[in-house]
Amino acid sequence: MFHEAKHAFAGHGVKVGQVEIDIPAMMAQKEKSVTGLTKGIEGLFKKNKVTYVKGAGKIISGNEVSVDLPDGSSSIVKGKHIIIATGSHVKPLPGITIDEKKIVSSTGALSLTEVPKKLVVIGAGYIGLEMGSVWGRLGSEVTVVEFAAEIVPTMDAEVRKAFQRTLEKQKMKFMLKTKVTGVDASGTGVKLTLEPAAGGEQTTLDADVVLVSAGRSPYTKGLGLEELGVKLDRMGLVEVDDHFRTNIPGIYAIGDVIPGPMLAHKAEEDGVACAELIAGKPGHVDYDTVPGIVYTHPEVASVGKTEEQVKALNIPYNVGKFPFMANSRARTIDDADGLVKIIADKETDKILGVHIMGPNAGEIIHEAVIALQYGASSEDIARTCHGHPTLSEAVKEAAMATFDKPIHF
Repeated sequence: MFHEAKHAFAGHGVKVGQVEIDIPAMMAQKEKSVTGLTKGIEGLFKKNKVTYVKGAGKIISGNEVSVDLPDGSSSIVKGKHIIIATGSHVKPLPGITIDEKKIVSSTGALSLTEVPKKLVVIGAGYIGLEMGSVWGRLGSEVTVVEFAAEIVPTMDAEVRKAFQRTLEKQKMKFMLKTKVTGVDASGTGVKLTLEPAAGGEQTTLDADVVLVSAGRSPYTKGLGLEELGVKLDRMGLVEVDDHFRTNIPGIYAIGDVIPGPMLAHKAEEDGVACAELIAGKPGHVDYDTVPGIVYTHPEVASVGKTEEQVKALNIPYNVGKFPFMANSRARTIDDADGLVKIIADKETDKILGVHIMGPNAGEIIHEAVIALQYGASSEDIARTCHGHPTLSEAVKEAAMATFDKPIHF
């Protein structure tokens, strides 16, 4: 809202005076939202007769969990089945200590007491770009340092390039193929020592705040898994079968601690399927139809395969694209950066992947998720009536471009 007020309101005929940021009020609103959501979960526990035990848990057998309670005492919780759902934590970088003040994780980045003049983000993945986008729109000078040659390497290459161009247009800077070899936070700010990923001459970079966002690791330490003999892979992920069962009878695992995308909605689907299977019902999660969403501005959302993945599989394919610049709703709200890209099998027209960069991409993508889930063709979407004027019409037009040609571009 702050960025819109400063840069877009006047163009829409809305005149405002000096716009200022009140960070304490902003953080208070955030805390109110978080508290409301967590209390809502506690309310759902009560409604569904779930016993809620606060504390640090450790699995001591196939049906027992020892819990260290906040008051210093301990308790044993018994159950017929145990599900490990401890999530993930920030992957540490050698020689960098996170203090959540000047050197922060995503948690600290959401609790800063002022807008940093210079913010350096280590890692050009989902979370790093999201936090960089937020603070950049609030006035920070954002520099992203990434060891790899590209940002968000799992993203479709064509969309990724367009995405990076748009972020650069918003004055976000990128230092790719660059590694951080040292961080000095002894002064008032932070001084980073950098060098090319392939080796070479060192340089320095100053920042007020450094965000460490070089990936996440499964949270499995201290849970008693090693003592029980629960198998982990080399990445520390819990090994499970297609019913989420570990090698220890009675113990299951879901979410970020098992293979698959580390996304909250994937973990939720895992949990539902696991509970259904334990109850003797069918349960399954198709990871190929789990959408990925980058909550920057503009948003980027995708489901299914990238063009690079389809090429690697030697599948003949068609591609259809439609720019938001040709979408009436995007034009009228003055938010028309981006495109919709659809990839479909050349012979059957079955949709293989959909990639969207643009306004509300994270909402629009679900039409594509349903299409992939039910094996739809691009023609199925193209021949489905979409309301006008809507952003979703861009999906219809991209589908038309995939199997034939669009009307409005």
